[in-house]
Amino acid sequence: MPSNNSSNEPVKRGAESALNRFKMEVASEVGLANYDQIDKGSLTSRQNGYVGGNMTKKMVAFAEQALQQGQDAAIGNSAYTEQPKA
Repeated sequence: MPSNNSSNEPVKRGAESALNRFKMEVASEVGLANYDQIDKGSLTSRQNGYVGGNMTKKMVAFAEQALQQGQDAAIGNSAYTEQPKA
């Protein structure tokens, strides 16, 4: 069941380490080597934003490709969908 708090926890249990590896890979791609050891406060908002933005782009592209290949169930089962509040 989805929680109503605004935490930064992965939706799926056990995904945290995979997401961290993915984050380091994307950071390296945008020129931020050793991102896991860098003080994020010493980076600009733009630099930190590149990492999150490029992670989102890659995840959306992956989902689009899966949908295009008919893997609708994999996408539908991947995360909870939050309902709008009335």
